[in-house]
Amino acid sequence: MPSLIRLKKLSIIEAEELLALSRKTFFDAFAHLNRPDDMQVYARKAFTLPQIKQELSNADSEFYFALVENEIAGYIKLNFNNSQTEFQDSEAMEIERIYILQNYQGKRIGGELLDFASQTAKLKSMKYIWLGVWEHNTNAIRFYQKNGFTIFSSHQFILGNDEQTDLLMRKQLEA
Repeated sequence: MPSLIRLKKLSIIEAEELLALSRKTFFDAFAHLNRPDDMQVYARKAFTLPQIKQELSNADSEFYFALVENEIAGYIKLNFNNSQTEFQDSEAMEIERIYILQNYQGKRIGGELLDFASQTAKLKSMKYIWLGVWEHNTNAIRFYQKNGFTIFSSHQFILGNDEQTDLLMRKQLEA
């Protein structure tokens, strides 16, 4: 089946566009499940232009837009080495963020982004890829399980003043 998406690797030039998309997709995904003040406290730290520029400037992180007919449908952030948020395992790659705009959900774009992440990790000789997902995000957990990820641990994620539990999931890569 032909790919629905085209991927565009981002640079600091796209910082404002990435900032707007990051904020929108995060709020679309989680605002209805969390207190507004917690969302705002988190957003004031995570979704600022200096923060996004810093992340884009990190040589061990890569961002990609998923484009459908030249329209941005979502994005993915990959972390390597010391940029990983937990393990800093040189044989692992983290998918720190993967978000699809609501009007593009259910169209296999997330699956294509996961396939791309797996291919990228294999090209870099990684043994596994991993990610964190909120324990109450059951649709995402099922999606990752369907794509070969298994739960192996958990960690705390602070959203504003709310301490939440993220499940850590990983997918072993075949050589």
